[in-house]
Amino acid sequence: MAKATFRIWRGDAKGGRFEDYTTEVVPGMVVLDAIHEIQATQANDLAVRWNCKAGKCGSCSAEINGLPRLMCMTRLSQLSLDKPVTVEPMRSFPLIKDLATDLSWNFRLKGSIKPFKPRPPDAPDGTWRMDQADVDRVQEFRKCIECFLCQDVCHVLRDHQLFDEFIGPRFLVHAASLEMHPLDIEDRREELRKAQGIGYCNITKCCTKVCPEEIKITDNAIIPLKERVVDQFYDPLARLLRVFRGNRSG
Repeated sequence: MAKATFRIWRGDAKGGRFEDYTTEVVPGMVVLDAIHEIQATQANDLAVRWNCKAGKCGSCSAEINGLPRLMCMTRLSQLSLDKPVTVEPMRSFPLIKDLATDLSWNFRLKGSIKPFKPRPPDAPDGTWRMDQADVDRVQEFRKCIECFLCQDVCHVLRDHQLFDEFIGPRFLVHAASLEMHPLDIEDRREELRKAQGIGYCNITKCCTKVCPEEIKITDNAIIPLKERVVDQFYDPLARLLRVFRGNRSG
């Protein structure tokens, strides 16, 4: 049975430090297994979030060797165990204790996005008719498990701390799931442009790279939303057409 050393961040909002723990590892283990073993045998007060251990709840997000990842989906066989494996909390959010961060900003923010507003039913039986391609388009966005790794790695939040001006990739995906829904008739473009700060995203695709559900966040959600905002507010031909229609109606 082999041994590996894990360099784990210990501390709270007031400060802390990395501490090394050496534990036995076996084939098939993931980082979360090792964290649990250390918690059970060496550091009973180690704070860590987890729930499903199957990559579907998004609870065990952390930074492993500097990369935002799910601990339950990061196998030790993927890592070099010749040197300590660094495990630390997500850096973009306030630290509570050890590996647990305060994610409440994200949940408050979700409530600020205009909810789903369906158009009236278009069939005699009171239901709707939709093209399958339109349905498939938004299904990708519903795979999100709200691990917030994309929020963590986004430089607008991580480096510039623009939490009051930018909603981040996770909630641009949420907005896209509503805006692109074939039944939705709500218009969110003004909010996306101003309060939600979509213009801050410079499409580096760092959010897409860390998504455990492999959602094409940048290409399929953010860029189409940017195009909608540009068409509405910055397209000179569209602006002239609106002026012309306004003059005619007057």
